[in-house]
Amino acid sequence: MRYEEFTIEGRNAVIEAFRCGKPIDKIFILDGCQDGPIMTIKREAKKQNSIVKFVTRDRLDQMSETGKHQGVIAYAAAYEYAEVEDILKAAEKKGEPPFIFLLDNIEDPHNLGAIIRTANLAGAHGVIIPKNRAVGLTATVARTSAGALNYTPVAKVTNLTKAIEDLKKLGLWFVCADMEGTSMYKLDLKGPIGLVIGNEGEGVGRLVREKCDFIASIPMKGDIDSLNASVAAGVLAYEIVRQRMI
Repeated sequence: MRYEEFTIEGRNAVIEAFRCGKPIDKIFILDGCQDGPIMTIKREAKKQNSIVKFVTRDRLDQMSETGKHQGVIAYAAAYEYAEVEDILKAAEKKGEPPFIFLLDNIEDPHNLGAIIRTANLAGAHGVIIPKNRAVGLTATVARTSAGALNYTPVAKVTNLTKAIEDLKKLGLWFVCADMEGTSMYKLDLKGPIGLVIGNEGEGVGRLVREKCDFIASIPMKGDIDSLNASVAAGVLAYEIVRQRMI
């Protein structure tokens, strides 16, 4: 396993981290704040022997990476990256064909957090991200995932193309999102599948795209020519969900 230090900001995100057993080293709480969620956080912190410090709003604002701390910032001991094998084991444990999101150089932390949240809700078994030229698991990602980061394994790989090749040998096939592809409604998206989503500006890179078995387009009826990466991931993911339910 590989680890990355990160902070958790916002009341619900901190409570969720405690509930799923994530080790919390230290919590900074707005001095004088005594509402329900804060009392829950203090109670959980006492159970886990986490250090609690009461600080001013100015101090919290200075510490915050997201600008939306809601009066509480926690320092997690570490975020544990999964291995690709862990994602496959999660599918096996559920008795389901693997369903994996692969993200080609997503650079916006809000998009990454939203995609991890969508992956969790769509029943995907995990998310694979590249090590370089992409956002990691920052506080903004953790907060935007709305707790999903605690439940959906995220693996970081050196080479996304090689990861696809290795997974193909295990029976997975891959579909990527691109405006020039075949309508997603005309594709058979059942079975063990990897959904590849490209970055916000350039889409899926050429080398990764060439490894995909299908290229899926989302029908567009409006006046602009593309969807945000996290929205495109959600639309395609739920077409996969629909087909898996048939």
